Amino acid sequence: MSQTPIELKGSNFTLSVVHINHPQPDVVLKALQEKIAQAPAFLANAPVVVNVASLNSTVDWKSMHHAVSQSGLKIVGISGCKDEQLKVQIASIGTPLLNEGKAAIQKAPPANPEPVEPVKAQEDDKTSRTRIIDTPIRSGQQIYARNADLIVTSSVSAGAELVADGNIHIYGNMRGRALAGASGDQQAQIFCTHLAAELVSIAGEYWIMDQIPSEFFTKAARLALREGTLAIESLN
Repeated sequence: MSQTPIELKGSNFTLSVVHINHPQPDVVLKALQEKIAQAPAFLANAPVVVNVASLNSTVDWKSMHHAVSQSGLKIVGISGCKDEQLKVQIASIGTPLLNEGKAAIQKAPPANPEPVEPVKAQEDDKTSRTRIIDTPIRSGQQIYARNADLIVTSSVSAGAELVADGNIHIYGNMRGRALAGASGDQQAQIFCTHLAAELVSIAGEYWIMDQIPSEFFTKAARLALREGTLAIESLN
């Protein structure tokens, strides 16, 4: 039996979000190149969503788009756009506009929308908000807890990756990468009993191994965002 030429299926991908806060493309390009140089294995040629909430129509979007692309990052969509004229600039070069927190192209609402009744949350929804992994996470494996916290009771090897939309708890040796708040939750945190990670990230803000303060390395620690910046404290 022959297969159909294509299939359209839902899926989930974890993407970094680049917030552009400066209107000059050359300044943005230099900053991106410096950031990528800090973690080339993580960021080089990475697909990203670009947040332009801090920009308006005075920016030359064509030049800005070129600057981001020149850095090596691959733009898959634009989020946070509030300026209608800037939306026109973005649309003119074919870059999709995304709803914040959702990988969905913005569309105009229907002229006469049908009323929608609110859907009540099921009582057992709470039980799906934590994913627990009891086995070691090997190099090359990725575990994603969608709309949930992630708890790993065993070790995480170098080259493995933990991703969660909520918090991440690791109760074994943590040598891989941990990305909490993957959908943009800045309240997410990372808890480790033995922190030796290659990379830690919360809502797109990240440290590579060399940036983790040495006094916390291999120790029990908690990471969180404080005023938009990664912060760490001891759990001992």
